[in-house]
Amino acid sequence: MKYKRILLKLSGEALAGKVGSGISPEILTALAQEIKEIHQLGLELALVIGGGNIHRGVAGATKGMDRTTSDHMGMLATVINSLAFQDALERIGVSTRVLSAIEMNKICEPYIRRRAIRHLEKKRVVIFAAGTGNPYFTTDTAAALRANEIDAKILMKATKVDGVYDRDPQLYSDAKKYERLVYMDVLKQGLKVMDAAAVSLCMENNIDIIVFNLLNPGNIKRIVNGETIGTLVTK
Repeated sequence: MKYKRILLKLSGEALAGKVGSGISPEILTALAQEIKEIHQLGLELALVIGGGNIHRGVAGATKGMDRTTSDHMGMLATVINSLAFQDALERIGVSTRVLSAIEMNKICEPYIRRRAIRHLEKKRVVIFAAGTGNPYFTTDTAAALRANEIDAKILMKATKVDGVYDRDPQLYSDAKKYERLVYMDVLKQGLKVMDAAAVSLCMENNIDIIVFNLLNPGNIKRIVNGETIGTLVTK
């Protein structure tokens, strides 16, 4: 395997499927099965799941809601998704722990870096919930932060497209796909990989980012095995 410890960032929308909101049991089960397959390879796996299928903080703020309140609601949405994913994984025999940046001891563990690393060493899948625990930070930034804290060497961002393009491929048929980018190009060109804070965190600590299509079954395993999939962002 190319990587020993990875952090996988899933969007909340990925759990919703074609419905666009809520959690699709079929998609949840299929994703859990893919995670089980790569977990059985022996690597250490952590996840960050967004909450956009339930509530997105920025979207609430644009409609007049207080931004801090809206962001806290978004963080709670990520906890709901994390618990759902934990349940799906444990139903198929994968030991999983949810660690939340906002303490809610009756339903999940508080995030403690050493505890997270210990869970990974014991080959448990770790799901980081509630973002960074602070408003105004996206789950992309939370993913980059946690990847740094657990010393992951790769941040895999699962999306609905097969990589990074110079413009939206769903709107422009001549959009150009990038196979490889350097961090500074992403920041200078404002490419829609992750937000600038997340890219900067990865750049400062030499964590590669791979953007790939989650909708193609087996892509996660292919990347873990070293195949060239999606777009690589590196130094």
